[in-house]
Amino acid sequence: MELPVAGQSKHAHAPGPAPEMSLPGVGDVIAVGAGKGGVGKSTIAVLLAVGLQRRGAKVGLLDADVYGPSIPTLMGVQGQRPEIGQERMMPITSAGVKLISIGSIVDPDQPIVWRGPMVHGVVTQFIGQVEWGELDFLIVDLPPGTGDVPLSLAQSIPLSGSVVVCTPQDVALADAVRALKMYEALNVPALGIVENMSYYMCSKCGHRDEIFDHGGAARAAKKLGVPFLGEIPLNGSVRLFGDDGTPEKQFTKTDTRVREAIETVVASVSEQVAARHGDASRQPTVSIE
Repeated sequence: MELPVAGQSKHAHAPGPAPEMSLPGVGDVIAVGAGKGGVGKSTIAVLLAVGLQRRGAKVGLLDADVYGPSIPTLMGVQGQRPEIGQERMMPITSAGVKLISIGSIVDPDQPIVWRGPMVHGVVTQFIGQVEWGELDFLIVDLPPGTGDVPLSLAQSIPLSGSVVVCTPQDVALADAVRALKMYEALNVPALGIVENMSYYMCSKCGHRDEIFDHGGAARAAKKLGVPFLGEIPLNGSVRLFGDDGTPEKQFTKTDTRVREAIETVVASVSEQVAARHGDASRQPTVSIE
């Protein structure tokens, strides 16, 4: 399987319908996006993937943030490379989640200097030429903003819905609203909004401080008529286990209140997907170690 290089891609893309790719064995595809960078979108994508896996689901994680791939670090697979055959690529497995990222293929210090059509080619290859096997959920970590990748994804495969991540301050919320409206234009259902870094919680004394304001995402969700999926606090353990690439510890070693906040978001996403299928029994069974 060859990745595109400068000058190779011949399919520029424009808004509008395109043939859907087949993902046999893959259930619900959930896009995780944000209107701006720096809101912890990739962290939320990882928490969703690992959280759903811990609840009994078979989960894949596709890192479509081509220009800033952070999934290998967050999942602790830096330096590991997927097996690549002539036609199919085998995903890496970490914390029980199958994953693929451009960060596991190119040199980590190599900048990705690609035009939109080249990024489109990589995303469609990751969708259609990876041996995902049987999955209940495929979580897709999108780059921030409203550019090529969300469009490529929506044109390529049917999406069960989108999760938009934002922080409480007004500038982030304005960008989140734009992201939601983009998904609406692409006919992708909005599963809801997550407020990340919702407040600071001291890991030693439990003191709470609303550094970036608080509750803006819930108000925006109400105004837009979309679900509010929960709020995750700013806490040292979230940063620590993210940098260490040990996402499973977010569910076992963090402060109880932080863990409960994460579990609430995971459960809310699962419930929203099940509700859209009209079948609450599709929710994975909770199985916490």
